[in-house]
Amino acid sequence: MRAALSALHYSGVDELMAPFTGGAGVIFTLHHVRPDEPDAFDPNGILRVTPEFLELVVRLVKDRGFDVLSLDDVHYRLSEGDLDRPFACFTFDDGYRDNYQYAYPIFRQHGLPFAVYVTTDFADGRGDLWWLALEKVIRETATIELKMDGGWRRYACATSAEKTEAFRSIYWWLRSTPEDEARHTVAELCRAYDVDVSRLCSDLAMTWGEIRDMARDPLVTIGAHTRRHYAIAPLSVAEARLEITESTRRIEAELGRPVRHFSFPYGDEQSAGARDFELVRELGFKTAVTTCKQLLHARHSGEMTGLPRVSLNGEFQDARYVKVMLSGAPFALQSIVRRVNPWPPATSVAR
Repeated sequence: MRAALSALHYSGVDELMAPFTGGAGVIFTLHHVRPDEPDAFDPNGILRVTPEFLELVVRLVKDRGFDVLSLDDVHYRLSEGDLDRPFACFTFDDGYRDNYQYAYPIFRQHGLPFAVYVTTDFADGRGDLWWLALEKVIRETATIELKMDGGWRRYACATSAEKTEAFRSIYWWLRSTPEDEARHTVAELCRAYDVDVSRLCSDLAMTWGEIRDMARDPLVTIGAHTRRHYAIAPLSVAEARLEITESTRRIEAELGRPVRHFSFPYGDEQSAGARDFELVRELGFKTAVTTCKQLLHARHSGEMTGLPRVSLNGEFQDARYVKVMLSGAPFALQSIVRRVNPWPPATSVAR
């Protein structure tokens, strides 16, 4: 992927395609912002960017003439067809403490708006960050055994390469199973290998006090991201409604203001679909976002509760990649490829 984006950049093809593939705007997806040193085994590093890279992207979109908007203003621009100037919107999923520590000061310094979608169990310190728990188990063990598809599988985890392959294989298998089972499997692995993840959530997620402090700033929009961070599409309508409304009511009670924006956990095509977009619309949200990768276009004025976003991926922390994505060229080419060869389905790196 890096090679493809670099080829578009250095050949200038992205600039040639931009008049035809560029959109009205872009909503960026982020998770963690931390000044961590890279690690040889870093399977969730795709969810983390450095403060320096975030600063670079903020400056890049401003220099390229983009207005940086709040979610309310994105809704207004799309609703009114006010699309003469391109716009960017920065959104953070889950509600991690590093958003408060590292991202918020950057936006405050620039006087620019951004949004954080809060998973309420995370703010309560009892959320199940199972993808990070799986990473911790693999990091701390030399071999790992688990029952997969009715048989036992054993993975060597002595080297960083082996750990990375083990995580990739187990993670995507878990994503193919019912989510309750996936979480139970990871919890069993933690117990079997004596890996303590009891403080994982409370150490990483913002408290309600920190969320309230940030929410006092008019630059900050707080949206909902469900109660337990379950994919919505596999749930029954009643379960989905409960996940969404419980998180919304909790945030509203904590902040004393309405919540009008929502983000679907995972957000790929298998995690949120037409039924879920309609449900969120019926519940009164102005916008809801996915992790389906695309720029915003005028047609999205009729798709406000299923908006696409563009991930600021930890493996692509370079200005040239962001420039190419803002042209819309890679998403147009990807769409053509998927029409020609729709299998395997696209997967999302979002957690």
